[in-house]
Amino acid sequence: MPDDAALTTHVTLRIPADVVEAFDRLGKILDRPRSWVMVRALRRYLEDEAAEIFGDAEALAELDRGGQTIPAEDVIAEMRGIIKAAERKRAKRR
Repeated sequence: MPDDAALTTHVTLRIPADVVEAFDRLGKILDRPRSWVMVRALRRYLEDEAAEIFGDAEALAELDRGGQTIPAEDVIAEMRGIIKAAERKRAKRR
């Protein structure tokens, strides 16, 4: 994790007491300040969860710009075909 102390911004945030206590406990175990633990948690969220949200938002924006779509009926028909093929394959193994 880069040391970007010179690039920090102060943020005020209301957080449930139990969450703050958990950050404090983690900080104590890791011998780090609460803010260090919070920044790591926020970065992890941005890497994992937010990346998916950003991707979904971009996909929706592409659709709004006229991107290619597939009718739901076509997707359902394809899925039914996959399921039927799997059922036939399973029946042959019996």
